[in-house]
Amino acid sequence: MAKKNLFLNKKNWLVSLVLILTFLGTLFVFDASVAEAFRTFNDQYHFLKQHSLWAILGIIAMLITSLVPLSLWEKISKPIFIFGLILLTMVFIPGIGRELNGAHRWIFLGSLRFQPIEPFKIALIIFFANWLSQHQRTMPFLFTTSLPILLILLQPDLGSILILGTIAFGMFFIAGGKMLHILGISGLTILLIMIAILSSSYRRERLNTFLNPQSDPLGSGFHIRQITLALGRGGVSGQGIGNSRQKFSYIPEASTDSIFAIIAEEVGFIGSSILLILFGTYFFIASKIANAASDPFAMLLGWGIIIWIASQVLLNLAAVVALVPLTGLPLPFISYGGSSLIMILIANGILLRIAKEYN
Repeated sequence: MAKKNLFLNKKNWLVSLVLILTFLGTLFVFDASVAEAFRTFNDQYHFLKQHSLWAILGIIAMLITSLVPLSLWEKISKPIFIFGLILLTMVFIPGIGRELNGAHRWIFLGSLRFQPIEPFKIALIIFFANWLSQHQRTMPFLFTTSLPILLILLQPDLGSILILGTIAFGMFFIAGGKMLHILGISGLTILLIMIAILSSSYRRERLNTFLNPQSDPLGSGFHIRQITLALGRGGVSGQGIGNSRQKFSYIPEASTDSIFAIIAEEVGFIGSSILLILFGTYFFIASKIANAASDPFAMLLGWGIIIWIASQVLLNLAAVVALVPLTGLPLPFISYGGSSLIMILIANGILLRIAKEYN
C-alpha cells in the first residue's frame, strides 16, 4: 500500500517531471548553443555553464518557495503586484533599463541582468488569485489588467502581452466571470492587438513575413525558413543528438525561442512527441493539484500558473511550426534564459506548496 501511495503522490510526480524537463532543457541548450558559444566566447561550454547555474539556483528557489505558506502569498498579493508594476517601469529609467534590439525589456543592476516581465507574471497570478477569489467585477478587472499591458506595449513586447492577457482572462473565467464579458473583452483585445501590429512598421513586417515567408527568404523570411528546414530535416527519427546543421548560424536564437526546431531536427517526430508527452503529463498532474485545492485562492493560484506555462508552451510551438508569427517567447523549462527558468521553477514551488496543503 505504501508503494502504491508513493507512486500516486502528485508531489513526487510534479518534482520528477520538473527535474526531467529542466535536465532536458540544459542538455538541449548546450547542444543548440555550442557553435555560437565557441564563435562568440571561444568556449563551447559558456551557455551550458550559465544555464546550469540558473537551473541550480531555480531548483533551490523552488524548494524554498515550497516551504512558504499560501496564506503569506495571499496577504502580500497587493504589495507584490505594485512592486511588479514598478519593475516594469524601471526598464525606461536611464542607467537601469537598457534598450536591446530596439526594445526596453531588461533591467541592469551591476552584474545582475533580468527581464522584469518574468517575475511580474507570478505577481499578476498571485494578485488575481486573491482578488478574483473574492469578486469578479468586470470594470475593475479590465482597469487592473490594462495597467501592465500598457507598460509592456511601450517596451514593446507583444508576445508577453498575449501571455498576460491569456493568464488574466483565463483566471477570470475560472473564477466565475461572465462568458459574455469574456467574449467582449477578447474581441476588444484582438482589435487592440491588430492596431498595435498595424501601427508599427516592424510588426507589420513580421506579419507580412508570416503570411508570405518566401517574399524575402534571405532577409525577413530567413528565420522562419531555416526553422522550417530544420523541422523537415528531422523527419521521423531525427539526425541524431548533436547532428543539427541548422544550429551553425542558420537559425537565429537557436538556444532560446527557436530551440524546439533544433530538438525536432535532431530527435525527429518521435523524440519531439516524447517531449510533448512529458509536457502533457506535467499539465495533467498540475491540474490535479490545482483542482484538489478546496480554497478558491489556492485553486486560482494553481490554475494561473498552469495557464501561464501552458499558453507559453503553445505559443512557442505554434510559432516554430509557423501557425502564428514568431513572438520571441522562450519554451518553458527548455529555452536558454535565467529570468524565465528561475521564475518558472519558483512557480512550481508554489504548486508544490498547494499539493502539500490540499492533497
